[in-house]
Amino acid sequence: MTTTTTPPTTTPTTTPLGRTLALARVNALLMTRNRLTLFYGVVLPLAPLLFLLSAPRGDEAAGAQAATTVVLFALIFPVYYNVLSLVVTRRDELVLKRLRTGETRDSEQLLAIALPGCAVALVVSVLAVAVGAALGQPLPVNPLLHVVGVLAACGLFATLAVWTAAWTRNAEAAQLTSMPVILLAALGSMRSAPFPDAVARLVDLTPGAAVDMLVRLTWYGEHPDGGTTGLAGTWAAALPPLAVLVAWAGLALWLARRSLRWEPRA
Repeated sequence: MTTTTTPPTTTPTTTPLGRTLALARVNALLMTRNRLTLFYGVVLPLAPLLFLLSAPRGDEAAGAQAATTVVLFALIFPVYYNVLSLVVTRRDELVLKRLRTGETRDSEQLLAIALPGCAVALVVSVLAVAVGAALGQPLPVNPLLHVVGVLAACGLFATLAVWTAAWTRNAEAAQLTSMPVILLAALGSMRSAPFPDAVARLVDLTPGAAVDMLVRLTWYGEHPDGGTTGLAGTWAAALPPLAVLVAWAGLALWLARRSLRWEPRA
């Protein structure tokens, strides 16, 4: 007589993807309930587009500056600062430590914290295209590459947030410890300033400069080396700034894995 055994059923929340998405949904719900977070995440990043109301209709120079500022704000507020404050707060409240005692892996926890902010940043980027078009700006030259660039930058700034959390004592201190990364992003947005050649080359290697190059390239076709390019030329021209984002993300990930604490700092 043979006995048949029924394999155990795997529910969505018992898989890594299911656990991550379940936690991300909770984090997204908490984000939508916080009006201040929504303001900083959605309204404030779109504010630079208001400057186009006073610029001549179709002014691409003003449009490119506004577009890069929108994307940088979307990366700094709903992604970087939101992830930083959540990791620090939940570490101090022992939430991260308690979740580690179950099936949830460390990477799943951190990814679930980052996903809602990254989704908001992507939505803001899409809304910026729609608002820009309504104000006379052209549609992106390469929409797919534009989305890829935003997603790559989201991964970088989320990783930078986790690294910053490693040396942030509490949520209040995050206002100070976040400044180096914010200044680094702001410095990159000034890459068109008349820096000396040696300084300009260093500025081009910052995350903010890489984001600036990608937005101008994928939306307006502005080649990083000067001039303009069409759809086909954007793919090759995007490789250097994408490589900068990947390199910074790899460095931030290595530093975060070495220094991230899962319990309150002594």
